[in-house]
Amino acid sequence: MRPVEQFDVLVVGGGAAGLMAAGTACSLGKTVCLFDKNKVLGRKVRITGKGRCNVTNNCPVEDVVAACPRGGKFLYGALSAFSPADAMAFFQNLGVPLKTERGRRVFPQSDSAHDIANALERWAKDAAVVRETVTQVLVENGRAVGVKTAQGAYRGRRVILCCGGASYPGTGSNGDGFRLAAALGHTIVEPTPSLVPLVERGDWCSRMMGLSLRNCGVKVTAQGKKKPVYQDFGELLFTHFGLSGPTVLSASAHLRPMEPGKYTVHMDLKPALTEAQLDARLVRELEAHKNKIFANSLEELLPQKMIPVVVERSGIPGETRCHSVTKEQRRALLELLKDFPVEIQGFRPLAEAIVTSGGVSLREVSPKTMESKLVEGLYFAGEILDADAYTGGYNLQIAFATGRLAGSCGGEESREQG
Repeated sequence: MRPVEQFDVLVVGGGAAGLMAAGTACSLGKTVCLFDKNKVLGRKVRITGKGRCNVTNNCPVEDVVAACPRGGKFLYGALSAFSPADAMAFFQNLGVPLKTERGRRVFPQSDSAHDIANALERWAKDAAVVRETVTQVLVENGRAVGVKTAQGAYRGRRVILCCGGASYPGTGSNGDGFRLAAALGHTIVEPTPSLVPLVERGDWCSRMMGLSLRNCGVKVTAQGKKKPVYQDFGELLFTHFGLSGPTVLSASAHLRPMEPGKYTVHMDLKPALTEAQLDARLVRELEAHKNKIFANSLEELLPQKMIPVVVERSGIPGETRCHSVTKEQRRALLELLKDFPVEIQGFRPLAEAIVTSGGVSLREVSPKTMESKLVEGLYFAGEILDADAYTGGYNLQIAFATGRLAGSCGGEESREQG
């Protein structure tokens, strides 16, 4: 890169959005300086999807918008300019073969998130990288002109903030971007956790800690609402605090606002069986173990860790002989197996969330360019924005699309220069 006194573009944050923005500006022939306090770029990308990296979702733009509980309409332009199909072609052109799995989730064929992060690094290879923490965005006459670090100031014609949210602070997303934006007058919608485990109101789950259910029906209801707020099928995990696992993380994005006791998770422990089929199964099990006590008769029906809890919640005394279980008691057991409820107290801390909900108010950002409406030459991309989506690759797609748009618009000549 040629030596310059002033960079064309300064990008703050070397994650998914920042690397995309920096690489895009470089591809337009601009001089770019990328600031990241981590020793390794793309640190959060490298741990996403349990290290596999759900790159995007193989779906139309409209489906990504529909998967956004906040900011979908705002993101439509950015997603149209860099769609999931564009993202897939982008990474494949960078030498990363992809595959589509259940739910249209797209992963690298290698199942290694490092391949995605390394591809983004290659894309941004012409950017100068500064391993410093940005403490201030410099503004003159209402225009962003540079950034300040503990080691000094750096000048730039454009500044793009891609600092992430406040989840997984160990990766560098510790809310710094919110503080930088707020110092410039931007409204910060209160950051809250999304795609986060749930804390139970009680101790049923803690008694089954470590138990994972692979095929579980999950439905979430809210007080005062007839229709479920969320419904899914898949993997669920009982923990010392409550519930986790893919279905629970997805459900959490729908639980807004969160209030203690407002939501209840209902689990169908036997989703493959109708009530009639399950009743027939219970009749067979009770008959096969007719001389056993009820508490010792469920080994073929349920995981061992769940049996004591189900026995207690069924209302059937554990010492009851199976041949003495009444039709009414059997019905109560059936209803519990088809609807095992857990009342929710709240979310786990924001630091444990996959995604931050909240951030820079979208009313203060142009959807056509990602430029601030308050400070000329200042742009935003990625999780710093008050926009988020459900699980399935949508959030990384948003990061790529907004980073691409900010990098291309941030790479253009200033309005004063034509």
